[in-house]
Amino acid sequence: MHAQANWENQLLALAGNIQHPHKRPFFSYWAGDASLRTAYRQAERITAEHSKSFYLASALLPEEKRSAVRALYAFCRTVDDIVDESADDEHDSKLDYWRGMVEHASFLDDDLVALAWADTLARYHIPRHYALQLIDGVARDLTQSRYQTFDELATYCYGVASTVGLMSMYIVGFKSHDAVPYAIKLGVALQMTNILRDVGEDYRNGRLYLPREELAFYGIREQDIAEGRITDNWRQFMKFQIERTRRIYAESWAGVKMLEREGQLAIGAASVFYQGILDEIEKNDYDVFTKRASLSAWEKLRRIPSLWMRVKRDA
Repeated sequence: MHAQANWENQLLALAGNIQHPHKRPFFSYWAGDASLRTAYRQAERITAEHSKSFYLASALLPEEKRSAVRALYAFCRTVDDIVDESADDEHDSKLDYWRGMVEHASFLDDDLVALAWADTLARYHIPRHYALQLIDGVARDLTQSRYQTFDELATYCYGVASTVGLMSMYIVGFKSHDAVPYAIKLGVALQMTNILRDVGEDYRNGRLYLPREELAFYGIREQDIAEGRITDNWRQFMKFQIERTRRIYAESWAGVKMLEREGQLAIGAASVFYQGILDEIEKNDYDVFTKRASLSAWEKLRRIPSLWMRVKRDA
């Protein structure tokens, strides 16, 4: 066990000491409620459209849990889109609507995403604390577009990704509170993968997530990123980022076996699919300005048999 870094302690404090509920999910939503079935189908469509990796990984779950994690994804996507696509004067009111939805289950009658998410939140006893932290994490993009240190960036990653891992954990089921630090780490690794893949796109949208302190250490100026320059300094910088991210993935793996058995393959798949993006960034010679690293459906599927063997061996 390695000594915990500052950022790890910070994020554990944010997660709080929310104990494992030891409660089974409430009775199935398939009990004849047509509007709920429609709501879950809408969540499934949103997931399929916006995240092929999440959609494929969640397909490895049993039906009810699969629907629930897709309701979680649809909630996250909807909140994220408010920040990215709404008019400036609408952000606050729209985000407040979702805070009210999480805290009081109050939402518009025709809001299918909110209906599915309210059902999932209640049935799986998901701490609302995490859903509110996610809304605040996403909203941070409205006020902050640069990060000085990795510790600071890790806090952002917690808000927009580790919270999703913690909520997913309540859906797939977990054996003890010991799983929490690993869920946090997996969220940080997944978000760092997104950040490294999307450097060019994010910069064009006015955001630079890469820690300024580390850019300076490798002699990289913001102008170099604006121009998309692939220099030896940039390659060394990206190697360092990818190596650290892979290490965080490796450290998060122990948490997979702390999940209920039927959820281990799905969470493992999310980790493996995203690690494949790091491989693609390397194959593209670290060009994250003009190329978007991604895996084809076949490249994802062919990783599943060895993942299945690993889960079976380690669990």
